[in-house]
Amino acid sequence: MLEIIYEDAQYVAINKPNGLLVHRTRIAEEKKEFALQQLRDQLGYHLYPVHRLDRGTSGVLLFAKTPEAAVPLMKAFGQRQPDKIYLAIVRGYTPESGSIDSPIRPDKDHRHKEPQEAITHYSRLATIELPIPVGPYLTARYSLVRIKPETGRMHQIRKHFAHIRHYIVGDKRHGDWRHNRMFEEELNSPHLLLHAAALTFQQPFTGATVKVKAPLPENMRRLCHQFGWSNVLANEGALPQPVPSVTD
Repeated sequence: MLEIIYEDAQYVAINKPNGLLVHRTRIAEEKKEFALQQLRDQLGYHLYPVHRLDRGTSGVLLFAKTPEAAVPLMKAFGQRQPDKIYLAIVRGYTPESGSIDSPIRPDKDHRHKEPQEAITHYSRLATIELPIPVGPYLTARYSLVRIKPETGRMHQIRKHFAHIRHYIVGDKRHGDWRHNRMFEEELNSPHLLLHAAALTFQQPFTGATVKVKAPLPENMRRLCHQFGWSNVLANEGALPQPVPSVTD
């Protein structure tokens, strides 16, 4: 059963687990389960996704209950209005803060399209050096980062952190396979360590500002505790929170 973290008369949000696609796509025909289908079956009525998350990314995923409710929020996402916050564990010690302004080149299936403007802001929350050899180094360094994408291109965050060589751990397409393998073999962590932690949007029908938070998945929360980052998580509000009351 999917974890519902927000619901009102027009919208419902879940905490999407790692590995779950939002809906059926041409490149994933073999998959039989999708967030859209599961939540529809769970609630008993049709739903309409207003944005998306990559399959490997966990966190806040918002749906509309009617086509009429979907339209204004899809437009808002297109105009970069909702405020999105992600948490990630990346290779190396990042700068304390920075902005990545680098156009996103289309994937091979869309090479005819021009690169798209893409901007990602981030700040470093914590670091750790592990006494585990990776590649030619005797130790391995990692950072916990808070990420705010200004644009919403496909795989933007993953591509941008690969661009600055602070690869997101667990990213099998754009990341560093040596660190991915170490996390899987030594730390029992096979997942992408990228989490959509919070989404803030203006409710089109009430005018209220809605902030939805998604607790970290168990695997990522375990690692953060193991790395001594619990206080940082508490300050970020990333530890489990009570589910908001449903508004009739």
